[in-house]
Amino acid sequence: MATANPAVTANAAVYESAESNIPWYLWCAVLAVTSVTIGAHWDVSWHRSIGRDTFWTPAHMAIYACGVLAGICCSYLIFNTTFRSASDLRSSSVGVFGFRAPLGAFLAAWGGVAMLTSAPFDNWWHNAYGLDVKIVSPPHTLLMLGIFAIEVGSLFLITAAMNRADGALFKKLQWLLLYLGGLMVVLTMFFRMEYTWDVRLHTAEAYISVAIGVPTYFAMFWESSRHRWAATITTAFYSLFLIGLILILPLFPAEPKLGPVYQPVHQFIPPLFPLLLIVPAFFMDMLLAKTQTWKPWLIALISGPVFVLTFVGVEWPFANFLMAKAADNRFFGAGYLDYGTPSWSHAALRTFLDPEHGFVLWKGLAFAMLYAAISTWIGIALGKWMRKVQR
Repeated sequence: MATANPAVTANAAVYESAESNIPWYLWCAVLAVTSVTIGAHWDVSWHRSIGRDTFWTPAHMAIYACGVLAGICCSYLIFNTTFRSASDLRSSSVGVFGFRAPLGAFLAAWGGVAMLTSAPFDNWWHNAYGLDVKIVSPPHTLLMLGIFAIEVGSLFLITAAMNRADGALFKKLQWLLLYLGGLMVVLTMFFRMEYTWDVRLHTAEAYISVAIGVPTYFAMFWESSRHRWAATITTAFYSLFLIGLILILPLFPAEPKLGPVYQPVHQFIPPLFPLLLIVPAFFMDMLLAKTQTWKPWLIALISGPVFVLTFVGVEWPFANFLMAKAADNRFFGAGYLDYGTPSWSHAALRTFLDPEHGFVLWKGLAFAMLYAAISTWIGIALGKWMRKVQR
């Protein structure tokens, strides 16, 4: 006969009140990730519509609010757990340099410090080397690492709480985890933006960039959340978030403040239409559900081709549609061009950049399948490990 684990039962009793409320600091951590997700896309839109006129833009404030919110919830967790001997979290904490708190709190705290440190560094970098630069620069890299640490720290906090809970609280935490997973998919695709621009979607490079890492998220959230449709749900959040920005951002006026101005811009430029990741996510959910008893390496071996072929199968023809006049509307948003886009560029002419065919394309896609398989194997391993996290 199976018996309950006393430690888990005791911890569950702590976290599951009569109303099964989610602790406030978990909401605060998720709000931090939500803030940076909105702020990052808003900031890119600001750059594409206005230019970097000052550091003190609302978009920047939304980004760095993430570090502040992470600092608030993590400071509470660290100091409350360390200096309050009667703290409910003490039994589910780890020690770092004499302080005690859940592991996720230390990760997110480091991320908050890294984010706030990157702010003056970024301002100096722009003043020294130019107002508008690529996404990947030294200060932006530090910022990305900080954001990633806060994401992972928040993920650990929610996962640990979910592993200690049961009943109604478990279900609430499960959905909170899936929402955070959706934000993490949005952000990981944000940092792939330069490789997955619509004019690049007829090259293997675009699919390779997605195959490296995205299947990890799908498999990891499927395992750690215990939800049958975890990959589909997190990708649905990603799709709805970007479509929401496409519909909302152009409602607000904007004028370029930097030159040269190649395109007339009178409103905020939204992001491109989301990639159709929901299709490979659906097939990944189906595959993972039917192969639970298989060896992880065998699941990964099959998932690589499944992910890439289903993704290419829908995104390749959809990219043709995005190049057509029919996609130039408020919903698909293919007609929005930032002020710095020359009229002779591929984006303005709506033509693909260096499209690939035949052996070159399939060779690249074969590598994408390999990377997707490796990514899935890593995701399965991480997800199984996260199901055991209690601290």
